[in-house]
Amino acid sequence: MNALTRESLEALTRQPVADPPEWIRVQLDTGGIAAGAETVLAALTQLRDERRQSFALLRAGSIGYAFADPVVEVQAGGLPVVHYGHVTTEFATRIVDEHCLGHRLIDDHIIASRQRALALDGPVTHLLVRDTGPEATSKTAFFQASFAEELKRTGLGDRVQVVRALDLGIYDEGAVVQLLPSRVTYANVLAPDVARIVADSVVQGRVVDDLLWRSPDKQVRIVLRHCGTVDPDSLDDYLRRADGYQALRRALFEQTPEAVIAEMKTSALRGRGGAGFPTWMKWQLTRSEPAPKRYVICNGDEGDPGAFMDRSVLESDPHAVLEGMIIAAYAMGASQGYFYIRAEYPKAVERIDRAIAQARAQGLLGPDILGSGFAFDAKIRLGAGAFVCGEETALIASIEGRRGSPSPRPPYPSVRGLWGMPTAINNVETLACVPAILLRGGAWFASHGTANSKGTKVFAVSGKVRNAQLVEVPMGTTLREIIYEVCGGVFEGRELKAVQTGGPSGGVIPVQHLDTPVSYESLQQLGSIMGSGGMLVMDKTDSMVEVAKFYLKFCVDESCGKCAPCRIGGYQLLQILDRISRGRGTAADVVQIRRICLAMQRASLCGLGQTAPNPVLSTLRYFNEEYQAFIEGGPSYARKVNRAAAPAVKPPPANEAATVNPSTAP
Repeated sequence: MNALTRESLEALTRQPVADPPEWIRVQLDTGGIAAGAETVLAALTQLRDERRQSFALLRAGSIGYAFADPVVEVQAGGLPVVHYGHVTTEFATRIVDEHCLGHRLIDDHIIASRQRALALDGPVTHLLVRDTGPEATSKTAFFQASFAEELKRTGLGDRVQVVRALDLGIYDEGAVVQLLPSRVTYANVLAPDVARIVADSVVQGRVVDDLLWRSPDKQVRIVLRHCGTVDPDSLDDYLRRADGYQALRRALFEQTPEAVIAEMKTSALRGRGGAGFPTWMKWQLTRSEPAPKRYVICNGDEGDPGAFMDRSVLESDPHAVLEGMIIAAYAMGASQGYFYIRAEYPKAVERIDRAIAQARAQGLLGPDILGSGFAFDAKIRLGAGAFVCGEETALIASIEGRRGSPSPRPPYPSVRGLWGMPTAINNVETLACVPAILLRGGAWFASHGTANSKGTKVFAVSGKVRNAQLVEVPMGTTLREIIYEVCGGVFEGRELKAVQTGGPSGGVIPVQHLDTPVSYESLQQLGSIMGSGGMLVMDKTDSMVEVAKFYLKFCVDESCGKCAPCRIGGYQLLQILDRISRGRGTAADVVQIRRICLAMQRASLCGLGQTAPNPVLSTLRYFNEEYQAFIEGGPSYARKVNRAAAPAVKPPPANEAATVNPSTAP
């Protein structure tokens, strides 16, 4: 490919994408690779050669279905496009022999599309069936046999295949059936409905209204819009399949920097790294500061236990994040950018490094981007695994080669940041939103979400959840909807106890607040924070005292030690919690915990120390009886109380509001 120009980039919008007629796409993110995706790809390559087949083998990042890794998408054999989960080398053989050559879908591995239709648009060729009730009483095989028998009775047994699905994206709604290729979906199907579905939908092409699942998918994919479909190693794929760098072209040639910032203001995008500071304001403050040079930094130092949002986006859609950075640089007049990525994310580092090299070779980075006269380049700096380097001033110190520890603010990085120059720091998810906003408009982005929290948010839902995965939902979606309607509820049907959001800086939210709409403000009112997007689900077997102790120990280990409130206060808190968890605590310890937490919140230098008390205070607020049980009867007695019903909600003391990590302030 020759170096891109404004004209050649614009011409790509008029060229249709020509996909090969048959292909298999393997999702190769870190989670998929750890589960064996590279081995699966090698097996598929060998099988294609041995069977002398012509299907294309494509690569992609993760679509987000972490619960089913490795995931493979298949279009072959004249069958509907499907995703297969839990693919092994043995199952890869079945994909080639049964799907590609035998023209039949395979039982127990299909993950159904969440984009469900409300009308049939052609003949039904396949029925995906699954009983979404308790696994122990699953009637999936019964419904498969019932549909197969009814189809055979009506003479359609050879034309329509009935397939047991792995996951249909609908939970606790009895037997669910999805009709392919239209994706019309029926829920709460009973045995007498089998004949009706075959007669009305399969034979006559009519929808059975009383069974139709009308609820739309809770997810809206903006940040994850290309994940699982675009080859992260291919600039050409990003350009042709994802309107790649079209937003940059528009910004450079159709908008002034001020107009770009105005569009971001209209979008009301707030920083997705934790504090939720308005993105447009950060850019404006950086731009307005007189200086010979300005910098933009992508904060990819994702350190929360259980979080994998930023890693997945960097691995699955690196060019979108790079394009967002270039647009940000243009808007604020920056000439140099840095990706600060954890060294523990080698695949993310590799793919961002390749994206930078590809963009530079095609004139998308360098002294005269697309002939616009705008000059900008980007580099990578590796984080050494220090959680505190997620804080802006510590991150800047690390890039400069100094010890990664926070500095007092003001001045904020927007005024004096990297090497003393104005610097804007945005996290991965924030920058990934930018191209979509410029292409579709700030008002479109702001149409999602709540009055004060616009757009969508990506969460890494993990812990005691049935289907751990990446979830992107509009702000205002409730915790219950995320956990039960998107992720399938609690693992093995257990009773949910609490949800932890915001990682070590967040708080524990009890089950009685599951209907809280997720937003920056609502989570703070509950004693937690949005954070970067970690969401840990806990059931009745989890001890809240041990949870608080775990997160506090993490913060103590990760403290830089620069300021006494964090260094000493965190250590003292941990000692008290350890004493309580061993049954040696007293009532006075709880009073002392509150005093130390208040001191840390008010006097710590950075967000790590200020927010470290949040898990402790939130568990005290909602699960105080567990602390009392440890104090009064020791661990064995506490375990009995731990499984009791959740207590009534008590109003928090005035000093126990969650502290928001201010690391993304200007």
